[in-house]
Amino acid sequence: MSPERGALPGGRIAVVGGGPGGLYAAVLLKRLDPAREVTVWERNAPDDTFGFGVVLSDETLGGIEQADPVVHDALRREYVRWDDIDIVHRGRTLTSGGHGFAAIGRRRLLQLLHDRCRELGVRLRFRTEAPPAADLARDHDLVIAADGVHSATRGAHADVFRPQLIIHRCRYIWLSTDLAFDAFRFDIAETEHGVVQLHGYPYSRSSSGPHSSLGPRSSPGSRPALDQRSVAASGSRSAPPGDGASTVIVEAHEDVWRRTGWDACPVEESVEQCGKIFAAALGGRPLLSNNSAWTAFRTVTNARWSHGNVVLLGDAAHTAHFSIGSGTKLAVEDALALAACLQEHAALPDALAAYEAERRPVVQSTQRAARASLEWFENLAQYVDQPPRRFAFNLLTRSRRVTHDNLRLRDPAFVASVEAEAGVAPGTPPMFTPFRLGGLTLRNRVVVSPMDMYSADGDGTPGDFHLVHLGARALGGAGLVMTEMVCVSRQGRITPGCTGLYAPEHEAAWRRVTDFVHTGAPGTAIGVQLGHSGRKGSTRLMWEGIDRPLPEGNWPVVAASALPYRAGVNQIPHALTPEELAGVREDFVRAAERAARAGFDLLELHCAHGYLLSGFLSPLTNHRTDAYGGDLEGRLRFPLEVFDAVRAVWPAGRPMTVRISATDWAAGGTSAEDAVEIARAFAAHGVDAVDVSTGQVVAEEQPAFGRSYQTPFADRIRNVVSIPVIAVGAISSWDDVNSLVLAGRADLCALARPHLYDPHWTLHAAAEQGYSGPGAPWPAPYRAGSRTPPTGRTDGPKQRLSLER
Repeated sequence: MSPERGALPGGRIAVVGGGPGGLYAAVLLKRLDPAREVTVWERNAPDDTFGFGVVLSDETLGGIEQADPVVHDALRREYVRWDDIDIVHRGRTLTSGGHGFAAIGRRRLLQLLHDRCRELGVRLRFRTEAPPAADLARDHDLVIAADGVHSATRGAHADVFRPQLIIHRCRYIWLSTDLAFDAFRFDIAETEHGVVQLHGYPYSRSSSGPHSSLGPRSSPGSRPALDQRSVAASGSRSAPPGDGASTVIVEAHEDVWRRTGWDACPVEESVEQCGKIFAAALGGRPLLSNNSAWTAFRTVTNARWSHGNVVLLGDAAHTAHFSIGSGTKLAVEDALALAACLQEHAALPDALAAYEAERRPVVQSTQRAARASLEWFENLAQYVDQPPRRFAFNLLTRSRRVTHDNLRLRDPAFVASVEAEAGVAPGTPPMFTPFRLGGLTLRNRVVVSPMDMYSADGDGTPGDFHLVHLGARALGGAGLVMTEMVCVSRQGRITPGCTGLYAPEHEAAWRRVTDFVHTGAPGTAIGVQLGHSGRKGSTRLMWEGIDRPLPEGNWPVVAASALPYRAGVNQIPHALTPEELAGVREDFVRAAERAARAGFDLLELHCAHGYLLSGFLSPLTNHRTDAYGGDLEGRLRFPLEVFDAVRAVWPAGRPMTVRISATDWAAGGTSAEDAVEIARAFAAHGVDAVDVSTGQVVAEEQPAFGRSYQTPFADRIRNVVSIPVIAVGAISSWDDVNSLVLAGRADLCALARPHLYDPHWTLHAAAEQGYSGPGAPWPAPYRAGSRTPPTGRTDGPKQRLSLER
């Protein structure tokens, strides 16, 4: 679209903040329409900068090249490229290659953008505080607020932008050293005060020519000694002394930072101590500061990004943790998108709305990955005892953006070495390794998650639907198939369509299902999940109105406390007396005895999702003042009593698991720390594994949805309590399962929706990975379908001659 058809033809534009995002926005807008008057306000001097090197991805560089080849060429002549990541822990270095990074000094990047601004006629006003955005907005057509994480513009209009700031639990300091590392480097130091980590990467090489590269290196996956330094064919792997510079970020959990005394001593003294901790990595060189200070990272989000003709860009609009190298990248990509949207839309409101609509999903995805990464480092101490290769793989896949499959493509030798250390047979994806749970050996790590089907007859008896539903998924290759929540009493049903194990006919009906699974799909285990609906009972079938009361025929509901699930909508439950609790406990016992006789291989106690036992665990739903309420020990008492009573009648050779909600996603509810203690309590009572879910406890919850969003809770329990865990929650691909299992974040992965979409999900995952083995045997009648059917003719004659020039 020609410039005159876009928004702001020949308009006046003010840019508040002279960082890379603001400067690049100014460059693009002036280049696209030279008639525009573009002014950048920067309160610091031209040579002032904070931080040292910045990282740009190939994707971002490609966008810069297309939008402004002049800037791209300048960058290309200066940036440093490298492919490897070094992970140094307990004296050993593991290297993974094929990653591809580019970095440049922040000061040099700003100089290049200053030069381009001057060349195009952008006005640069250094050492000048910008007028308030509201004042600029009156005599400018557009105001771009690129004034950083502490944005004054955002603060002045907080009622419109509605920002949220989350301050995280690690402290970090941004430093430099006059040594060019030859890889992106993670150094893990275990000090007397706790774990301290170094994030480092090169951003300049004094002797390098245009588009300098640190050169390829061989992967340590094929090296006999983990700490052996390889030499590339092009020359020495290590940089010469004093050659170039690297960014060094030192980070520690707040508790470690305080125990070390860095909260109380001068910054210079703490920097000197950091230099000693990481002396080997630095080659004895000092760490350099530039007005550096210890700070806690802040994640910034905004409900809106624009207000009239004022728009937020870069850190003013959003932040993402430095451990995935995203700050400058996101700001530059914001500038590209904003300039494009202003060209594509004739009206400014439409352009700003399009800019936000385009960028927000990308930013949210990046923030989810960054949040996963920063939380991994916050919890770093729980991983340091992992085997070295597993630790390295875990670190590399921490954000869930790098996975087993794409890491295997980048560096197959490295992944093969991780798999060998974990005992994975060659040619076997990690998800198809067996796992022993109590006296039960599962042939693979895939679980069909419990899913309420609401398809029983009016009094809890499973029928043909359940035989077909569970039988199909058993034939589909999963190691363990779980029933829906099976109710222990008529009063404990969620809906009239819920199944039960409170009558003799239920036992016989379930025996029909387990017999089919054991004979029709030999090697597949089937488990039963026992539960009681509590205050969430007496509601409609899901598709008729989830959690809404029945229009008629409601039965009374019970709970730990007389608190309705939704006030004014759901019933006020009866708070169970100690005598009534004993009766409920016996309901669980009788149901467990029927489950054992019905032939189930595993029993899971449902203590999640706000149902009865979960209602005792959460402080939001348990307001009791007797022995079954109060502190966590009291809230655990009844669920543990039920567990012990069920364990006493459940056959010793068959495992028991418990499903918990590891967070209520609501203020004042169960926390991640509480979840660890809950898991530890069940472990002490003999549970074989913890099935870690989250939420659904209170209606006002605010879950942080995203890919594999619940798995960090399982990860923490597994690595802190040292008990097997089942991870669940938006795990949708076989690549996710492989990654979680190999990284040691989960032992089993439960998938729900993927198995609704495809009952043979596990077998198809094996076929897609080219695996055929004991972890995923095809049923004899289905073996002819074990390869993907052709989608079109492929046997036509090959074209041999073309006369076209």
